[in-house]
Amino acid sequence: YIASLEQEAQGLPLYIEGPVDAGNKPDQIRMLTAITKELTRLGSGVKIVADEWCNTYQDIVDFTDAGSCHMVQIKTPDLGGIHNIVDAVLYCNKHAMEAYQGGTCNETEISARTCVHVALAARPMRMLIKPGMGFDEGLNIVFNEMNRTIALLQTKD
Repeated sequence: YIASLEQEAQGLPLYIEGPVDAGNKPDQIRMLTAITKELTRLGSGVKIVADEWCNTYQDIVDFTDAGSCHMVQIKTPDLGGIHNIVDAVLYCNKHAMEAYQGGTCNETEISARTCVHVALAARPMRMLIKPGMGFDEGLNIVFNEMNRTIALLQTKD
């Protein structure tokens, strides 16, 4: 079924986050690995994103090392310190795992702006626009902080 969704995406990249919840981490890794391998066998371009049961730095390492997915969601509030977020993104980048620096919609503007700086430094494949459940507010906060930071860096040359 998941592979058939690629046609519906009409050439756009399709990422499916958490297609199953196995109830525990070892089974989640096994099930996502089986799905990912089957998609590869079928020649599908659909990508699987690990979310459930992938909460800590060690979880990110375990899902990555198992090759259980194409991308992991790095839940920034769950990792604690900023250094753990950076370490998680760098680990993914080093091991050819797409990193999605995520989070939650109820973060603050300050945490969103902080995450922008982490993303600019560590280079995840994707970053969640936040805070909020809407689109415009989070996009503007993240976009403005990125542009402000890049402009400041360009003046240092």
